[in-house]
Amino acid sequence: MTFIRNVTFIAALAVTLIAAISVQAADGLTITQITENESLNGTIPGGLKFSPDGERVTFLRGSAEDTRVLDLWEYNIADKTSRLLVKANDITGGAENISEEERGRRERMRITNLGIVDFSWSKDGAKLLFPLGGDLYEYSLKNEQTNRLTNSPAYELDSRFSPQGNYASYIENNNIHIVNVNSKEQRTLTTSSSPTIKNGVAEFIAMEEMDRDTGYWWSADEKYIAYIQFDEKNIDERGRYEIIRDGFNVLNERYPRAGSNNVTVKLGIMDVASGETKWVDLGNDQDIYLPRVAWLPDGSGIFYQVENREQTQLDLNFANVDDASSRNVLTERSETWINLNHSLKFLKKGAEFLWQSERTGFNHLYHYKTDGTLINQLTDGEWVVSGSVKVDEKAGDVYFAANATDYLERHLYKVALNSNKKVNPEKISKREGWHVITFSASGDSYIDRFSAPSTPTQVSIHNLSGEREMWIEENKLDKNHPYFAYSDQHILPEFGSIKNKNGNELHYRMYKPANMKSDKKYPVIFALYGGPGSQLVTKSWGNLLHQVWAQDGYIVFTLDNRGTNNKGTEFAGALYHHMGEVEVKDQVAGAEYLKTLDFVDGDRMAVQGHSYGGYMVLMSMFKAPDVFKVGVSGAPVTDWRLYDTHYTERFLGHTDGDDDAYEKSSVFPYISGLKGKLLILHGLADDNVLFNHTSMLLDEMQQRAVQFDFMAYPGQTHRLGSDRMRRRHVYETMKRYFDDHLK
Repeated sequence: MTFIRNVTFIAALAVTLIAAISVQAADGLTITQITENESLNGTIPGGLKFSPDGERVTFLRGSAEDTRVLDLWEYNIADKTSRLLVKANDITGGAENISEEERGRRERMRITNLGIVDFSWSKDGAKLLFPLGGDLYEYSLKNEQTNRLTNSPAYELDSRFSPQGNYASYIENNNIHIVNVNSKEQRTLTTSSSPTIKNGVAEFIAMEEMDRDTGYWWSADEKYIAYIQFDEKNIDERGRYEIIRDGFNVLNERYPRAGSNNVTVKLGIMDVASGETKWVDLGNDQDIYLPRVAWLPDGSGIFYQVENREQTQLDLNFANVDDASSRNVLTERSETWINLNHSLKFLKKGAEFLWQSERTGFNHLYHYKTDGTLINQLTDGEWVVSGSVKVDEKAGDVYFAANATDYLERHLYKVALNSNKKVNPEKISKREGWHVITFSASGDSYIDRFSAPSTPTQVSIHNLSGEREMWIEENKLDKNHPYFAYSDQHILPEFGSIKNKNGNELHYRMYKPANMKSDKKYPVIFALYGGPGSQLVTKSWGNLLHQVWAQDGYIVFTLDNRGTNNKGTEFAGALYHHMGEVEVKDQVAGAEYLKTLDFVDGDRMAVQGHSYGGYMVLMSMFKAPDVFKVGVSGAPVTDWRLYDTHYTERFLGHTDGDDDAYEKSSVFPYISGLKGKLLILHGLADDNVLFNHTSMLLDEMQQRAVQFDFMAYPGQTHRLGSDRMRRRHVYETMKRYFDDHLK
């Protein structure tokens, strides 16, 4: 359930699940239209990367025949044109087999597409490397040809060019392999003495919760590879049933449940030529996490971060390449938990670096020497730096994304490297809304993925003054846009805030029904998530569910409760050892506010959510039964003892330490409180929130003769709706349930 990614998954999941749900409204969107036309939001390129020379931007785009299958494209900056480079189906013939390992990896990375889902550039900008169908391919921009680099029955994972472009590296059978791009000679660099030992692979926890998708890193000179070796022998192996259309699969998996053993990890530095590995001394405590590893700019060694099991301490360490000896540079501590980030940036050829810390209660930038001496604090205030840090050392400026001027917006800002922390940052991005920034390698320009409540996602290139230089995809909402036919019915949301009983400011977004009548009161659907790391209330392009529900006479209300992101540690930390408590109280505060509005029917309020949002639905229906009369809960966590270590223990501690917190955060003590109508949805192949959560709930409610409704989805994972018709079924099931019980 990690929310460190640029596009936070669970919040995105909550939106994705409901974004396409439509209501049959006169001349409006329908479920059929949305499920058959998956591009109503326009053509939005993904995977955007500048070429090393800055002359082009490459990206992924759904094919014309099937938008789920991604092709590789480029945008040429000089002539301002886009062209197709590689069409995936030309290589696969339209048939693509994906291994179980790759399926799991894509599930962790929230990749739902087929075709070319990732690629990397060679250093000289002449070639692109991409995996497809389990093998590796190389595309040459010079001759516009695609060459196959590997041809093996085994599935290659986590591929990339080496820094100098002489090799392509990949993971096969849980070990690191390389292939010489010129001679095509292949080498296996690591071996495993046990099937539980894996090299260069990102373990489940790293991918799912720490936003680390790899387990190996090249040195710039290609002489060394740093890598993680982990052993999962101490994790209990259990059978997980996947119920499919005509039977079931039993998968023996090692899933680290809260309070149980994690993998043991080692960090090594390998000499590529000799294959010799020197192991870094990670200390006496073996029950740790390694969230970040990378090479120092001068190649003298690596930096790595060590997080303790409690996630209350994070150490930044440097290790020497010659003998793997290490030293501590700085340590962060927290009374609750430490949030991870990717924003360590080195300056002056590695003599200084920028670091992010929440030590003041808000995430800000700090300037350090590599001996751990603090030079200065660059930013300060009751707002947070959210990423995209870039340093222009020549000009002495630091660029970063933040919500410094509006909690509901994300912008690009600038401060001087030697700035006083009291100085307000300069806002660079121009338009009001939500900006996601990707800098070029040179740092003199950036890609801006922008959207606003009235503007679907647009992609453009800007200079460091924030001026737009060109469009990559304008996605203009004109007569040629697929959403144009419905744009005259588009309802802009209202934004506002309320105070809870503790005096906390809670921001909300509300879609009012179309053509409201002064003498009528309308039902409300709370579209929520509510979990840590999320922020749903933003001034960005909304989801189609909100539009069609509002067009059909519903008020659609979303509120970011305590525990959610980008408001500082005190606001987020309110749920520490109190999950399922403060979030519900805040949603109830939102309901109480709505009841003061003369157009709201306070007796017709519903809640809908998925994953943590599904958990929130259950807790809201069980603990506030007189407020919420209808609930639709998707893939809910029901007992946090069943969820993974890193996520759960961050907020509730180890099961041995505070069992009372686990008991109070479980849904089971509150089941008898249910008064309203409850629908539960769950995929029978979910490997994130295992179906055990729901099966235990079903059994307990049946034993207590508590009535509910349930829909199972054979073969579906955590995301549900893997195909167009199944999505339609999910959406129509949810729509029918609300209409039956709210109208």
